[in-house]
Amino acid sequence: MRKPAMGYSWLAWLLCLPVFAEDGLDATLEIDVRGLFKNAAMISINGEQQLLKVGEESPEGIKLIDASSRGATVEINGEALKLDLSSRISAQFSPRQATTVAIQLDQNHYRTSGAINGRPVMFIVDTGATITAMNSNQAAALGLDLSRARPVNATTASGQVGSLQLVVERIDVGDIQVSNLLVLVLPGEFPEEILLGMNFLRHVEMSENAGLMLLKGR
Repeated sequence: MRKPAMGYSWLAWLLCLPVFAEDGLDATLEIDVRGLFKNAAMISINGEQQLLKVGEESPEGIKLIDASSRGATVEINGEALKLDLSSRISAQFSPRQATTVAIQLDQNHYRTSGAINGRPVMFIVDTGATITAMNSNQAAALGLDLSRARPVNATTASGQVGSLQLVVERIDVGDIQVSNLLVLVLPGEFPEEILLGMNFLRHVEMSENAGLMLLKGR
């Protein structure tokens, strides 16, 4: 695959739910709430335990909305359900249709509109960037709280640069949304455009043909 962002790739870096299986036959998810914590819940799905933090979604499509030691709220098919350790719920569940975003090649770059924490931005798709990155001016315009960021050294074409790393609540491209992603904030005015890095792109299926890139939500 062509490097989409030529010139920019310089960052080295027990509830039972009836569901429809991929073959169209009914399947069943067996879900147990095994532990409740502040902003997290331990959930067993078909015998496999996974810890979901608030805002995270399991591969089966169960999203944790909030949690405390008293109970949790999950979202299934857009419906919010309250659970505790003794909950027994049956709910019809159907997997979401995969969303596809088409991006046209623009002057050797794949540019697309999107949002960070709900605020509109423009991205350059950059498969050479390990992590989504922006400059400090862009971070300030987005209202990101850099006081909570972690200092790191970023490797650029000019060498090591002192930078900041923090987690944003979500990044959206079209109807594709990924929650709780790290972003890198570099001092000054570079990169000039926000780079959509592989920490977002690994959550989608990418294909490219004749100047058209398709991002398909998993």
